[in-house]
Amino acid sequence: MLSPGGPFPVMCAAFCFAGFGISLQNAQANGFVGNLKNAQTNFGFLHGSYGLGAFIAPLVATNFATKERWYFHYLISAAIGVSNTAILAYVFRLKNQDDIMAEAGHAACEVDNTRENKYRQIFGLKTVHLLSIWSLIYVGVEVTLGGWIVTFIEQKRGGGASAGYISSGFFGGLMLGRVALIWLNRKIGERRIMFIYALLAIQLEVTIWVVPSLIENALAIACIGFLLGPMYPILMSYCTQVLPKWLLTGCVGWIGGFGQAGSAVLPFATGLLASKFGIGSLQPFVVSMMSTMVVLWAFVPRVRRVD
Repeated sequence: MLSPGGPFPVMCAAFCFAGFGISLQNAQANGFVGNLKNAQTNFGFLHGSYGLGAFIAPLVATNFATKERWYFHYLISAAIGVSNTAILAYVFRLKNQDDIMAEAGHAACEVDNTRENKYRQIFGLKTVHLLSIWSLIYVGVEVTLGGWIVTFIEQKRGGGASAGYISSGFFGGLMLGRVALIWLNRKIGERRIMFIYALLAIQLEVTIWVVPSLIENALAIACIGFLLGPMYPILMSYCTQVLPKWLLTGCVGWIGGFGQAGSAVLPFATGLLASKFGIGSLQPFVVSMMSTMVVLWAFVPRVRRVD
């Protein structure tokens, strides 16, 4: 639907379908990995692979940007989607999670013996709502920075068509951070390290705001990606510690799926602000959202769950 470069309404509808599929698969992947042993490391590699894809995508899109039929780059996305579907079908073969866990030597998920509705239990957990809102803001900040930073660099720092490579630098840092900082997350502790990453990222974001240097801004955005990278895997890993195990798959699925809405809400809000106040509003908006993440994380419970 996207590759022919059709009318705008058709492209909007296509993105709705794509977003639904991505959100669904994201929720399923997080729920599955959350029930594996050594979930912290597995989450790092799972979301590191996302960072790799996000790193490559702007490189490909930038090459198409100067061509007449730029929309042909969606054919690459379609090919990757078909390959992804084929791999998932081959690996999981339409089996349910308990069967797959048993084959891999993992214990099946614990079952709740109460008769209370499962969704009512999930939505009755205050922690789920806190983590869901945090997830929405995080994903929104990530997508906003990865996309709008190109416009900011072009308009405010005099970057040319190659400004798209700065977005790749951001997602490259994201990928490296999710894999390279696993050891540090364990050493300092997931709860405390989140505050450190967020505060450092805010400081770097302020430098992009006030320092009118293309090179400094490019380096800062890559470092911000490096610091933001571990946050989402930590979020998912932390879920396994503070949420009931027999509700974990549903909780993680909801948190991951709800968070994907941030990829639409915050970039849209950025566009509204940019149309009224200019693209310079990007940095104060992102700083405010990062600060909100710090506040929300402070309210997430410290205690481990009791199964």
